[in-house]
Amino acid sequence: MDKRKVIYYSDELNDEFSTAQITPRSIGEGYVYVHSSLFKRFTHFFWYRVIATPIAFAYVKLVFGQSSRGRHKLKKHLHDGYFLYGNHTQDIADPFIPNVISFPKTDYVIVHPNNVSMPVLGKITPSLGALPVPDGIGAYKNFTGAIETRISQGHCIVIYPEAHIWPYYTGIRNFPDTSFAYPAKLGVPVYCFTNTYHRRKLTGKAKIITYIDGPFYPDMEKSVRARRKELRGKVYRTMCRRAEKSDYVQIKYIKREKNI
Repeated sequence: MDKRKVIYYSDELNDEFSTAQITPRSIGEGYVYVHSSLFKRFTHFFWYRVIATPIAFAYVKLVFGQSSRGRHKLKKHLHDGYFLYGNHTQDIADPFIPNVISFPKTDYVIVHPNNVSMPVLGKITPSLGALPVPDGIGAYKNFTGAIETRISQGHCIVIYPEAHIWPYYTGIRNFPDTSFAYPAKLGVPVYCFTNTYHRRKLTGKAKIITYIDGPFYPDMEKSVRARRKELRGKVYRTMCRRAEKSDYVQIKYIKREKNI
């Protein structure tokens, strides 16, 4: 559990408060996002369904007493590919919660290269659905191709548009519309989930209630730029409204005043 009580920040778009210290690897043109071999498909099933899914359910339920509101909304696109956006407030729970709320659908999470750079776990996270952000145009083509493939297969692409982890933060940080270019281009549904924090009655520790909203659809009669801006606005406003339901602050965030 994070022992910090107060965190001072300067830039809500770029400040990072994860305690993990990892040197990221370069994700170049040779990085393979989609494997077709029988062995790789088996390792994905083994690590994702046999190992990670039970751990995900156990962790979020036991550590955070996590519960969901609005999970039924996802059933509308149970067999379709869609994008799922969430607030980024936990290092371990954040990869697990989408697995829990979208089950039995398979999730693929867009992540920082840190997530595939760890000595041991970094070898496993791709089998868990990690899609690391690439370096360079050549690698980006493979990256977007993987996203399109997973969507066409009826899977879920999870995105944390805030990009940086702010542990236990109860607001929604401003984020750009960049990551909404994917659903805007592909014309597929968008959902969002907002993790809110509450005090557990017996232990006094943080409890997470996750609110799921959507689907939101891109207006295909508008330009891609207009579509992604509109999708971002709908998701941001919805998440801000849901975040107001948090009533427990474990870490207080204070903005540093600029030197005059």
